[in-house]
Amino acid sequence: MNKENKSAYVYEVFQNISAKYDKANSRISLGLQKTWKTDLVQKIITETPYNSSFIDICCGTGDIAIWCANKRKDLKITGLDFSPNMLSKACEKSQHLKSNNICWKIGDALSLPFPDNSFSGASISFGLRNTSDYEKVIKEMVRIIKPNGNIYCLDSFVPDNKIIHPFYTLYFKYIMPLLGGGKTNYKEYLWLYKSTHDFLRKNELISLYRKFGLKDIKFTTKMFGACVLIQGKK
Repeated sequence: MNKENKSAYVYEVFQNISAKYDKANSRISLGLQKTWKTDLVQKIITETPYNSSFIDICCGTGDIAIWCANKRKDLKITGLDFSPNMLSKACEKSQHLKSNNICWKIGDALSLPFPDNSFSGASISFGLRNTSDYEKVIKEMVRIIKPNGNIYCLDSFVPDNKIIHPFYTLYFKYIMPLLGGGKTNYKEYLWLYKSTHDFLRKNELISLYRKFGLKDIKFTTKMFGACVLIQGKK
């Protein structure tokens, strides 16, 4: 699948699964995705300067942005996604917020609609692997954050441990699509397996961070390497 076709296909996938996305995510991660995202949010709220701005790219239904906005009222949070249906769900979920420190924006991660050095930090969770050009996304994230700002990427990866591979494949290729999408959205959730299978390996993404000058690179591995949080500083 070429880059243009991938973008169009991913757009349709997320337009189609938006209504069931949150519940399906909880099922396919065996309830662990909330813990993984909580760990990311904790890093964001403790490492982002006071009275600054932060962007969550490929924000989906808005979990990361909403949790950060709740915990840090001083932060100006932007959630960006290219799927109107996903952003619609994010807007619904954020209506309970007492503060107005969050905004939602439709946009493409490959060409972020912001000037250089606009934000104090940026995150992308379970979204980079679904983009059509990983390098361009990281380059854009580096461009829009200020010096000393952090970039965080939380995503699914093929585990490095060869012993884990057969169990990983059994679950993610055969069980997860049924658990997440059932018969109705089986092909959409099979895509999530394929997007992970075709994604960069952990060390390749770390190399990409280094290519764009990110320093102090750290990573945290979950679920035997099936989920990894990688961060770096501009």
